[in-house]
Amino acid sequence: MTNQQIIDQIKKVLSRHVDKKYKQGAENVYKDDVRVIGASLPVQRKIAKDFYPKIKDLGKDNIFKLADDLFKTNYFEMMTIAVDWVRRQKKNFAKSDFKVFESWMKKYVNNWAICDDFCNHALAEFIEVHPEFIKNLKTWARSKNLWLRRGAAVTFVVPGRQGKFLKDILEIAGILLQDKEDLVQKGYGWMLKEASKAHPKEVFDFVMKNKNIMPRTALRYAIEKYPAAKREQAMA
Repeated sequence: MTNQQIIDQIKKVLSRHVDKKYKQGAENVYKDDVRVIGASLPVQRKIAKDFYPKIKDLGKDNIFKLADDLFKTNYFEMMTIAVDWVRRQKKNFAKSDFKVFESWMKKYVNNWAICDDFCNHALAEFIEVHPEFIKNLKTWARSKNLWLRRGAAVTFVVPGRQGKFLKDILEIAGILLQDKEDLVQKGYGWMLKEASKAHPKEVFDFVMKNKNIMPRTALRYAIEKYPAAKREQAMA
């Protein structure tokens, strides 16, 4: 099958599972940035899983090309499936893949949900295998591109929860500290919140040091898991 035939098949299956309420809600959230077929996230996940055996033997490079074509459709559901199939290549991730991932972030990522799905999973798993590319994410944190800046933070949500990369997490939070974009503030606040589960003292010390210049949105996210007394101390 050609990539287009695969995409047509997936779209046909997705179209059989349209949830009008979900479609309306998704269109309200993403507006004109992305097209929505209307299949819910659990359905998207199931289709990705069920369809994967048909394409798994194509090899990583061809699966990446297929993912690129899925991203190009600008359908939210197709992009979610692309992320699922990319992350399944984790065992074969190579250093050269970072350029591909970065190009997808620049060309196709246009909403917070796809940014988070891609960075929380595929990119975070790449960084686990190739941590030397963390320096590239620090460059992202200084980018004019909103999604690169948010991505620089949310890539560390899962590793941060696991207690990893604390020094890099605090450095990236420092770079993003006074970012004007609400979605970036929420992104690095979320990263700090997850890191606080494994490193409560270090993250709280960072918050207290910077609370007077940190946007309140980021601050509220960062301290969400602390006891009430510490939250009050941080917000004072």
